[in-house]
Amino acid sequence: MTLSARLPVIVGFGGYNAAGRTSFHHGYKRLVIDSIDSTERNKTIAGLAVLMGYAKKSENGYIIGEQTGLSLEQTVGLLETDVLANTLIRRIDKDVYFDVDSVKWHKKTTLDSATGEAIEFKVRTRDLPEPLPEGWEIIAEDGKTTTIAVSSLSNIKVDSYRDFPVKSAGQLPKGFDISSHYNSHFHPRALQMAVLGASDAIRSVGIDWQDILNAVSPDEIGVYASNIMAQLDEHGAGGMLQSRLLGSRVSTKNLILGLNSMTTDFINAYVIGSVGSSASITGACASFLYNMNTAIEEIRSGRKRVVIVGGCEAPVTSEIIDGYATMGALATEDAQKRLYNVDEVDHSRSSRPFSDNCGFTIAESSQFTVLMDDELALELGAQIHGSVAGVFLNSDGYKKSISAPGAGNYLTMARAVASAQSMFGKESVQSSILLAHGSSTPKNRETESVLFDEVAKTFGIENWPTIAIKAFLGHSLAPASGDQVNAALGMFKYKVLPGIRTADNIADDVARSHLNIFLDDIKVEHNLDLAFINSKGFGGANATGILVSPEKTLQMLEKRWGSDVLDQYFSKLDATVTRANEYDQSALAGDLQVIYQFGEGVIEEGKIEMTTTSIRVPGFENPISLEMSNLYKDML
Repeated sequence: MTLSARLPVIVGFGGYNAAGRTSFHHGYKRLVIDSIDSTERNKTIAGLAVLMGYAKKSENGYIIGEQTGLSLEQTVGLLETDVLANTLIRRIDKDVYFDVDSVKWHKKTTLDSATGEAIEFKVRTRDLPEPLPEGWEIIAEDGKTTTIAVSSLSNIKVDSYRDFPVKSAGQLPKGFDISSHYNSHFHPRALQMAVLGASDAIRSVGIDWQDILNAVSPDEIGVYASNIMAQLDEHGAGGMLQSRLLGSRVSTKNLILGLNSMTTDFINAYVIGSVGSSASITGACASFLYNMNTAIEEIRSGRKRVVIVGGCEAPVTSEIIDGYATMGALATEDAQKRLYNVDEVDHSRSSRPFSDNCGFTIAESSQFTVLMDDELALELGAQIHGSVAGVFLNSDGYKKSISAPGAGNYLTMARAVASAQSMFGKESVQSSILLAHGSSTPKNRETESVLFDEVAKTFGIENWPTIAIKAFLGHSLAPASGDQVNAALGMFKYKVLPGIRTADNIADDVARSHLNIFLDDIKVEHNLDLAFINSKGFGGANATGILVSPEKTLQMLEKRWGSDVLDQYFSKLDATVTRANEYDQSALAGDLQVIYQFGEGVIEEGKIEMTTTSIRVPGFENPISLEMSNLYKDML
């Protein structure tokens, strides 16, 4: 009998987005804050309050300003309003990002003499441009300053300010200073988020990373993560492009830290010290699932046993938002006023998937998932939060517009549902949930709903719950499907499906004869076996993933390995959960235990030991085998 492929199981997940910390479902619980029990609600709000710097946690309770020894309930009572108002999508914070009411830019102008006489001005000699512009004449020089005469000054750039049309974004919780949690060395914001996000996911596993390394060969580790906008702030590629025009010098770090592969490289070099394989695969806004696809193929084949999948994006800059706004892709304040017939815009409701809308809301996020093959997960007693049964990728073919949706998503969705039905049966598919791309553009609401409706009709799915979490988080670009994957794990556990509460209606052009697109949260009583994760990207990058619930995953593992192996697994699980919960309690108290090992454990190449059959790398318990099979032996 041929054994089934190895199953990629989710043993840890984490990160940070506009809802806060992702691990232990904290971010998910912020999405459904009014639909969970009071205990969970209070813990979520208090945890956010500490993360945001509004409160501190001590052995004697919470501290707010000079008030000490406050109970959980008292802390929530004092801070709930501020916490809820300063998470999820909201008006762009000028203290952290930029002032949307007064964005600096340069206005080009020409200065002519008002009297017909030459214009004279002084400039420091060392600041004279080289060569002198045409028409400039030096009329005096005293060593330190030079006097210039010119008939007119053309193409002069003068500091100016303008009102920015886009005023909302999905931002990390207000007051959460990510750079203060490790020695960030002026890293670009996206890379800071990558370090924190990957650390959170790894800590959530509850097994020491060294113990995981000791259980596998060093080349059986993989890291696949990326972003699509690279690092375009002043500390990355943005600084490199701006420096000379701003009269300053390019930093030695600008270019290298601006590469989008740095998301992966930072994790390897400073978080886990991996010598395994890595890649930064981009598929526009479907990039997280593109990296997930590589991860599960590596695990299925047996080439990798542990893989970290992720993505990060920090696009809340005036330049990036300007670019998307110029395309007409973002929800502007004026467009919302006209569409909703209001004088004042509620920025927390700027993203309204499948409703009357006028563009998406950009967001920042850092999301990571830790996968193991099923055998290793059972052996180590790892927590099993679910599994990934497949990811399907397809392009659109010939297109009129590079940014328009196309045929490829029909292929990914149909293939995913057909695959799930063949594996799990029709009943599991019928009771599945669907996490839509749901970007909140008029084109998306129409085309994606028609697609879902056609797939549901074809496979006989009725009243398919369709969820769009970008209503709360915004569109984080590369890690957007990571936001969806990690939120779906919360839905498996708590069985509360977030409605599109930012909207008042479902738009008339949304197809939903077989879909249940709902505005209020829904609590389900039955087990959720499957979640379909759909993602679309500019250029025709489409991806649909199949996420399997932890209950269904354990059923699969028991059938494969037997009850005795599962019993041994459960005997190890308690210790793992205890260690994971210790980290969670530490993080809730403000200690995020960020992993950043700069200059530590550097491998000395001279100490690498090599034979014809193996290679040993210092710092790793197990060798890497060099005994290679001949894949082409029938041809040679």
